[in-house]
Amino acid sequence: MTRNDLTFPHTHVRDLFIDGHWVAATSNERIDIVDPATEAVWGSVPNASAGDVDAAVDAADRAFHGPGWSDLRPSERAEYLLRIADEIEKRAEPMAWTTTRENGSPVAEASGSAANAAGIFRYFASLAPYLESDDERPYPNGQGTTAVFRDPVGVCALIAPWNFPINLVVAKLAPALIAGCTTVIKPAESTPLSIRFVVEAVAAAGVPAGVVNLVTGTGAVGDRLVRHPRVRKVAFTGSTGVGRKIAAACGELLRPVTLELGGKSSAIVLDDADLDAFSQVLIRSCMRNTGQTCYIATRILAPATRYDEVVGVVSRTVAAAKQGDPFDSDTVFGPSATKEQYDKVLGYIEGARAEGARVTTGGGRADTTRGYFVQPTVFADVTEDMTIAREEVFGPVVTILRYDTVDDAVRIANGTEFGLGGIVFSADEDRAVEVARRIDTGSVGINFFASNHSAPFGGRGDSGLGVEFGIEGLNAYLTPQSVHRKRA
Repeated sequence: MTRNDLTFPHTHVRDLFIDGHWVAATSNERIDIVDPATEAVWGSVPNASAGDVDAAVDAADRAFHGPGWSDLRPSERAEYLLRIADEIEKRAEPMAWTTTRENGSPVAEASGSAANAAGIFRYFASLAPYLESDDERPYPNGQGTTAVFRDPVGVCALIAPWNFPINLVVAKLAPALIAGCTTVIKPAESTPLSIRFVVEAVAAAGVPAGVVNLVTGTGAVGDRLVRHPRVRKVAFTGSTGVGRKIAAACGELLRPVTLELGGKSSAIVLDDADLDAFSQVLIRSCMRNTGQTCYIATRILAPATRYDEVVGVVSRTVAAAKQGDPFDSDTVFGPSATKEQYDKVLGYIEGARAEGARVTTGGGRADTTRGYFVQPTVFADVTEDMTIAREEVFGPVVTILRYDTVDDAVRIANGTEFGLGGIVFSADEDRAVEVARRIDTGSVGINFFASNHSAPFGGRGDSGLGVEFGIEGLNAYLTPQSVHRKRA
């Protein structure tokens, strides 16, 4: 498969989705979309004006207020979500191709985005009975009862990153819609085209005008959206630095916010771990999507008694994985998504060398004539005080640290400001769970890592506020009302 064999329905576009229609942006400013594997400009989108943002929020506000989207029964909204899921699956191939061309995700990775997005919509549709159930709570003194109602919060700003541009929108959009909220989506500046397939699916499913709106642009567009007076909730996935700014704005405005931010997670390899099994899940668990995944365990903590053995397994596994054209179905490692990220990753690699970390494979620019390719890199002899062991690299780089005791491993795992993911590898799952419960992080896998749509996913510390997925993720788009009555 090559780019020349494929059809890209969206390349140079001049419209935004507002109030149920694709409408021309009022701004003449454009943002180029660069293929990170070739460095060629292949698309462009409008940099939305303040007026465009206002129009999108106004449309969402009208669609929310009665009679509107929020007045439908949850089971009625669920039918729309199920139709959206079906429509997304119809668009699976061009959606995957567009994602790969936007951010360089290997097509083997991007090809799963439609099925995953459809699954998220179907899961949240299944929560309609929860929203329709009665919640009556007696007073402890027996003198009355309280009916607790769950109301949608209102217009929601959904701001997504570039690494998983479909599913990190849908993780916000699906719960917002089943809750009865209306939305304005703002994708990342470098990946604004693939999300159009989701919006097309929404329109094809018959979702009423104004319930879902899409604006594109720079961070200034996102900032205006966050601060808009009629936005009632913000959900953001991205860097911790930007998340802090959004949190500060929402704190000033007393506006609820969900933040899914960065990570520096650890994989603790216990002394009884099956290293053959470990190698089978290593790349997906520790270097998924060319290392551009928030929860991956980029710090591998190996026992001193098996340290050299772990280093050898990791180095051989990473070195054997193919890097190249992301449209090749055999490619495991693609390019960094942007020139800025490419330069950042190379800077971390040079810094790690300077601090004394030992490269066992990779360690620099890939041998290509074009594209933002960094060699998949493994660092051994890393100590916990090194920058490479403490800061999120977001590239194809993994570090291996040594520990002496399990207590030491837990201390190292908890020795960062982040708390998003983590893994414990052991032949004894009960022992692994005991260790996992000591790690101060939002999610931990036993011998693998994957998120579950029905379970909360979120971070601690610098990894964010609040959660996505599960009933807990739905509740983030609801505000309770208690109606009290005296008992006759």
